[in-house]
Amino acid sequence: MSETGGELLAIAEELYAVPLGEFTATRDARVRELKGAPLAREVKALRKPTAAAWVVDLLVRRESEQVTQMIAVGEALRQAQQGMDAAALRELTRQRRQLTGALTTRARALAGQAGLKVTAPVAGQVEETLTAAMIDPDAGRAVASGLLVLPLRATGVGSVDAGGAVAVPAALGFTVAPVEAPAVGLHVVPDPDADQRALEEARAALAEATAGLDAAVQVERRAAEEVDRLQAASLQVQAELDELRRRLAELEASAQEIDDDLAEVEDDRAAAQGDVEAARRARDQAEQEVARREG
Repeated sequence: MSETGGELLAIAEELYAVPLGEFTATRDARVRELKGAPLAREVKALRKPTAAAWVVDLLVRRESEQVTQMIAVGEALRQAQQGMDAAALRELTRQRRQLTGALTTRARALAGQAGLKVTAPVAGQVEETLTAAMIDPDAGRAVASGLLVLPLRATGVGSVDAGGAVAVPAALGFTVAPVEAPAVGLHVVPDPDADQRALEEARAALAEATAGLDAAVQVERRAAEEVDRLQAASLQVQAELDELRRRLAELEASAQEIDDDLAEVEDDRAAAQGDVEAARRARDQAEQEVARREG
C-alpha cells in the first residue's frame, strides 16, 4: 500500500470512530487541515455512514474479539454445510441467527451508550449485515474493516458488493484497531432512589429486549417471505419447463409425421412424372402416325 493510501486509511479509521452526528463536521475540519495537499480531495470524498453501518463499525471497535470470532464461526459453518441435509442446514441457520441476534442486541446497547437510539429497522439492517459477514467472505472483511458506510445483505446466492459498502476499496484488506469504551469517572454518593432507578433500568432493558425481538421477528418474516417467493418462482419455472418439454415432444412428433408424408408424396410425384413422360411419348408417336397417313 502507498504512503498516501496508508494515511487515508488512518484518517478514515479516526473519522468513522466519531459520533455519527459529528462525522461531517469532523471530516470537513480535516479537509481544511489538508488544504492544498493531494489527500484533501480523497478525505472530502469519504461518505457519511448510514446509522446501521455506523452501529456495526462501533460494534467492531468495542467488541472486536467477538466480531472476529463471529466471522471465524461463519467460515467454519460455510465449510461444514457442504453435504448437509435439510434438517442440519436449518439447525445451522438457527444457530447463526442466535449469534447475530445476540451481537445485534449488544450493538444496540453500545449505540445507546454513545447517544444513538437504534430503531427496529436499523437494528434489522445491523443483523442483516452481521449475517452477511458470516455468509460471505468479502462481507466479513468489509465488516472487520470498521469502515462500513452502507449496510450489507447476503442471500447465499451470488456475491456481496462489499467493495461498494466501505469507505475506500483498500478497506477490504484492513482491520480496525479495537477501542475500549470511554472510562466513566465514579463519584459515589448515597442514592435515595436506588430502587426506583433499578426499576427504570429494568424497564429500559425490557424495552431494549422487546425491540430486539421485534427486529428479529421482522428479519425472520422477510426471510420467510423470500423463501415463499423463491419457492413459488421455482414451481412456476418448473411448470413452464414441463410445458416446453411437452410442446417439444409434440413438435418432434409432428416433424416426424411431416417427414414421412413428404417422403410418400415425393415418391408419388416421381411416379406421376414417369406417367407424364410415357403419355408424352405416346402422344408424339400418335401425331407422327397421323401425319404419315395424311401425307
